[in-house]
Amino acid sequence: MDSLSPEDRSRLMARIRRKDTKPEMVVRQLTHALGYRYRLHDQRLPGSPDLVFPSRQKVILVHGCFWHRHVGCRLAYFPKSNIEFWRTKFDANVQRDQRVIKELEEIGWDALVIWECETREIEALDSRLIGFLENKKEGDVHVDR
Repeated sequence: MDSLSPEDRSRLMARIRRKDTKPEMVVRQLTHALGYRYRLHDQRLPGSPDLVFPSRQKVILVHGCFWHRHVGCRLAYFPKSNIEFWRTKFDANVQRDQRVIKELEEIGWDALVIWECETREIEALDSRLIGFLENKKEGDVHVDR
């Protein structure tokens, strides 16, 4: 049973942002501090990736662990109420993420997924960003699930 009324739950859920989230801002600030320049949320690309590096044909997708189902992460817990709704919602999110990455790859873009929980370990994230952005062309998608 949900502790909030449907109206209150709806109002709360409507406040969740799609852009400029805290994890995304961490990645943006770190990437900029490393000297890389990027475009934000390019709607011409599948999924409107969070950070786009046109000259490198690389994109970074910053995923929330809860919404995008980071496997094995404590932040990817399952709500206790309205279970069927959440299962459907999460399955659709995961399928969309897989489709977007495949579409990006098919048109020649290399994608890196950064999970929300990874933004808490700056040194490791720093190394991962440099490795991804400096690699000339790996040909595979960098997704750690």
